[in-house]
Amino acid sequence: MSESDTQMAKKQVRVTQINSALGRKPGQKETLVGLGLNKIRATRVLEDTPSVRGMIRKVSHLITVEDVG
Repeated sequence: MSESDTQMAKKQVRVTQINSALGRKPGQKETLVGLGLNKIRATRVLEDTPSVRGMIRKVSHLITVEDVG
């Protein structure tokens, strides 16, 4: 692996949905879908980018986030 591949592999986060999007403000359900989450306990490993971090911040009360490395 090259150095850039190693850095990419370290920059990942595991996102797990812990609460429902029902009854939430407009846009929060769409944000969960954008993160690839659709059910409680659904988990996705995503690349840690500024856009993903913004989405995480928007629905932080509905998800848990862990660093993968």
